[in-house]
Parts: sequence; structure tokens; C-alpha cells
Amino acid sequence: MNFDVARVRAALPGRRVDYHDTLDSTMTAAAAIRTRGAIVIANEQSAGQGRHGHAWHSEPGSGLYFTIVLAPRLSMELLPVVTLALGLAVQESIAQVCNVQADLRWPNDLLIGPRKCAGILTQLDGDRVLAGIGINVNHASLPPDLAAIATSLRLVTGRPHSREELLCALAGGVDRMVSLLETDGAQPVLALFTAQSSYARGRRVRVDLPGKPLVGTTAGLTPDGYLLLDGDDGRRHTILAGGVRPEN
Repeated sequence: MNFDVARVRAALPGRRVDYHDTLDSTMTAAAAIRTRGAIVIANEQSAGQGRHGHAWHSEPGSGLYFTIVLAPRLSMELLPVVTLALGLAVQESIAQVCNVQADLRWPNDLLIGPRKCAGILTQLDGDRVLAGIGINVNHASLPPDLAAIATSLRLVTGRPHSREELLCALAGGVDRMVSLLETDGAQPVLALFTAQSSYARGRRVRVDLPGKPLVGTTAGLTPDGYLLLDGDDGRRHTILAGGVRPEN
């Protein structure tokens, strides 16, 4: 399915929007752009990036794969909170455009039921933040190795959705969340994320870390956006990174 970049540019006047039919990664292309708010979109990625060096499956014509160049006027120590803010923007936009309520799994995943439908990757680049977002929109199926853990908005709803409309809604949502961070600080974002995520507090999880995984119950977020875990070992842990999964 072709992507109507002219529609997006008309809906986002004054914003730089670069479209590529094929890219290795929108994150790589965006790194060369200095313009605040610029968006780099790819119809297909040959080397889409996920967290911890994982690849992001980027089927041509089906998903929404893009990077926004941000230059938030805030302390770079709040980069984890920027990731949470972006998750809230994606969640809001999916609900608005597709009428689907996604869950937020700390720090950067969006789920529908037990399966992932979107992911976020943030990278600090000087005074900028490169915010990569991938959403499974119109995939009619997924590779066998992903079908048990991932889904798409089309698979969930039974109908296709406008990638262009979703991107336009998301651009506005990201702007609003970054503005909230700049004017009011981290606390409103942390409160919103805690309210909108079933993973932030009171969830039994396993955290995949180098060496032995941690198992326990989530206990909220720190002021700088990290996850607190009351471990089964009797200790409270601050999770700085790691894959968080439900513990059945």
C-alpha cells in the first residue's frame, strides 16, 4: 500500500517531512538532520532498530516506521521520561485513530492483550533526541517467530487503518507531550504513565537482566522514570534497563 506523503505534508505545514520508499533505518537517516521536529518516514526498513540491538520487523507498505528529531528544552537526565512521554503519545493516537486501547509496558512497548503492536527507541545525539517509533498497522499476518508475541492494529480490529492519519495524530501528540515535559517537568508524565500502564505498579513480572533474571512485583516509577521492583528476594530494585515480561 502506497504512503501518501503529500497528505501528511499538507496536514503538517511548516514541518520537514522526509519520505523514503526504502531505508536501512529511519534513525540513521534522521541523525543527519538538525531541524527540530523533522520527521523521517520509511515505507520499508532493511535494518530497523529496536532496543538492545534487536531488529524491528518492517514489512513494506504495512507499518508506520519513522523518527522524529526532538530538541527538548530540559535536562538530558530526563531522557527515560521522554521515552515514557512518547509512549503516552502513541497510546493516545492509536485510541483516537483506530479506537483501540493499547497497554504501556515499561519502558517502550505498547501491547494489545499480550502481544506487542508498537515500540519506541530514543537515542541522545548531542542536544537532540532521536525518537524512533514503529507501529504494526496493516500487517495481515506476521512471521511465525513473531506471531506469538506481536500483533497489528489490522489483526486486532479486522480492518485496515490510515497510516497517514495515525502519523499526523502522533506528530501532534508528541509535540504536546514534549511541551508538557518542558513546562511542567517529569511529574505529570510519570503520573499519566502510571495511570495508563498495567505494568507500572502491582504487576508480577520477570525482568531479563544479564545473569540471573529478577522476579517480583512492580512498585511504581522513580522521579527520573525508572521502574521500581519489589523483588521476591526481599529487596527493592531500581530497574534501569531490561526486558520486562509478565510472570505467570
